[in-house]
Amino acid sequence: MSAIFKREFNAYFTSPIGYVFIAMFYCLSGFFFFLDNLAVGSAELRYVYSMLFTCSALLMPILTMRMLSEDKRQKTDQVLLTAPIGLFSLLMGKFLAALLVYVIAISITLVYALVLSVFVSLNWAVIISSYFGILLLGAALIAVGMFISSLTESQLVAAIVSIVVDVALLLVDSLASLMPTASLQNLILGLSMSDHYGNFTMGILDFADVFFFLSIVALFIFLTSRVLEKRRWG
Repeated sequence: MSAIFKREFNAYFTSPIGYVFIAMFYCLSGFFFFLDNLAVGSAELRYVYSMLFTCSALLMPILTMRMLSEDKRQKTDQVLLTAPIGLFSLLMGKFLAALLVYVIAISITLVYALVLSVFVSLNWAVIISSYFGILLLGAALIAVGMFISSLTESQLVAAIVSIVVDVALLLVDSLASLMPTASLQNLILGLSMSDHYGNFTMGILDFADVFFFLSIVALFIFLTSRVLEKRRWG
């Protein structure tokens, strides 16, 4: 797994993908920081961390589009699939490499809290909770994107489908508001990444929210392994 991890992580920075993702993440999150804090003189970071959901959902396809589609396009997937390494180790190596790039991107946003801490006293417990939620959110989006990438050899197709799925995730709360009954609204909100992530930005650490995101990670890594298993024996 370590060899796959190193190979994938290095690949993000031997191509522009890693740099583009980090730069765009920083620019977009910085825009929200300026809009919600600097421009209005607010020390409340919750809105910025809430908008990091949008940043992650819109930009994650840049990170995930090549995860498996590139190997399929270059016909190197069969080499990996027949290598003396389990599918789980292969997928975890790729998953953790993408997650580390994501961690680098979100770590940069700590600058916002450090800037504000010079002028006001911040609630660091809420900030830590928010970053824990951001990490879980990113892990879930990476797992979903990796699954989509396993279905096609085109990075462009993988990116477009991932964007459509991620935008749909952004709109789940709006869909819930259209439901005719409270029970249906609660059902849809229970499946909402935004709703579960929002608790972290309020400093609420609930096991149900942690379990929700980890379940998505486990589910989509499992589904990806089934796709590759079928390809291995197909």
